[in-house]
Amino acid sequence: MPDQPTVTLDRANLDAVLFDLDGVVTRTARVHAAAWKRLFDAYLHERPAAPGEDHAPFDIERDYRRLVDGKPRIDGVRDFLAARGIELPAGAPDDPPGRETLHGLGNRKNRLFRDALREGGLTVYDCAVALLRRLREADFRTAVVTASKNCGMILDTAGIADLFDARVDGNDAERLGLAGKPAPDTFLAAAARLACEPGRAAVLEDAVAGVRAGHAGGFGLVIGVDRGGERAALSAAGANVVLADLCDLTVTADTDADTDADTDTGPPLLEDPAAIAERLANRLADRCPALFLDYDGTLTPIVARPEDARLDASMRAALRAAAAVMPVAIISGRDLDDVRALVGLDNLVYAGSHGFDIRGPELRLELPEGVDALEDLDRAADLLEQRLDAIPGSQVERKRFAVAVHYRRLAVADLPRVEQAVAEVARRLPALRRTGGKKVFELRPDIDWDKGRALHWLLERLELDGPDVLPLYIGDDETDEDAFRALADGGGVGILVAAEPRPSSAAFRIPNTDAVRAVLEDLARREGTDDERGRS
Repeated sequence: MPDQPTVTLDRANLDAVLFDLDGVVTRTARVHAAAWKRLFDAYLHERPAAPGEDHAPFDIERDYRRLVDGKPRIDGVRDFLAARGIELPAGAPDDPPGRETLHGLGNRKNRLFRDALREGGLTVYDCAVALLRRLREADFRTAVVTASKNCGMILDTAGIADLFDARVDGNDAERLGLAGKPAPDTFLAAAARLACEPGRAAVLEDAVAGVRAGHAGGFGLVIGVDRGGERAALSAAGANVVLADLCDLTVTADTDADTDADTDTGPPLLEDPAAIAERLANRLADRCPALFLDYDGTLTPIVARPEDARLDASMRAALRAAAAVMPVAIISGRDLDDVRALVGLDNLVYAGSHGFDIRGPELRLELPEGVDALEDLDRAADLLEQRLDAIPGSQVERKRFAVAVHYRRLAVADLPRVEQAVAEVARRLPALRRTGGKKVFELRPDIDWDKGRALHWLLERLELDGPDVLPLYIGDDETDEDAFRALADGGGVGILVAAEPRPSSAAFRIPNTDAVRAVLEDLARREGTDDERGRS
């Protein structure tokens, strides 16, 4: 084997590192390959023979990397079948796994993969995880870019979701109409979410299609990760360097960097209410706003006990004024009845449990998959109460569609015990997935739903997805990033509430809840004036 070249990721030259998932960070490539083989072998065996069709079994060594690895699922199905002389209709994304379409077979493969993952778990490449930690210590921004639609489940199962500032997965690509690898679209979207120029970002990829995507996107450094004799192919595809593993990659911090510069660490700060109004004025010249807000940390300051987060009179007045002239919805991790009682306004739309439960005038949604998970959530709450009862400062909160473990009042030394307990309960109950937030761990139903998807659902159902509407989302937590990402490429505006700069998919940052109130008051005043004059 050739000597491992010396490669340094230098903060003076690079701002961000974008990681592929399968084969670079997690050891799920074998699970994927086995799921593809089970899918295609069964399908080819069941399909009647026809002239020109090759029904030989799927060859993991030959077919996996050449035809399906690193691609969106439907493209992998199409390319493998085409290589065997078989053509099927695309069908629809929600085709059941038994339907003989590209989407149907893709959904069957996804079910096989998720079943295998739950049964056998997964492992990570230790050197990749260690590299991620070193990068974050050196103030690099990090993102995961994958064609997988199971990215959230995989990161949560591996316990590494907190090592990435952003992600672009197969769900994002489908929703935003991004071409899959080898097109550079998903990598470019991730760089945009990190507020990073492609030339200032590195790409780490083990698939030929992914290396081609990094090269086509003009990224500053494309590193091929050779996990199985692909060195020559990765180099030919455009990798600047090919490594056998990531253990010897060195990381150098930029000691001359201006650590106070907002532009290096997230969206620009708009502290003056006049600056906020100015930035939004042009976008609102011929569009009406539709306002969506988180609750804790956005409408009220974060407090030690969730039950003490009360809306003050001035914020309620600002919300009431805004709701009189524009659609307003609250999307919160709290239970729907809880957040609706705290806000106390009838003419708003409320989405509780991160959008699992939505209610408004002539509007109702309660995800049936969430209802199916209620017994598991009860079991999780009981187990966590038993395990954490003796740890002072921990607080288990049973929500309708989640179990939250708050650790804001916890001693630092006890945090690993709490995190381990949550992880163990998540492993015992595979119908749930682990997520997080500000000083909280959560277990939720393991379905593809979050604040971003709830936001899209509301925009469609409320008929607010047209060119004459400007959606605005204001939030402070990592769970709000799903909503920021939903708006990032869709013409809306995300506003992060954060005193300190941090990477975010939001367009702007404001420092605190006082600034949120100023935004509400200005929008209400502006829209009230336009209504009186007649919007042009």
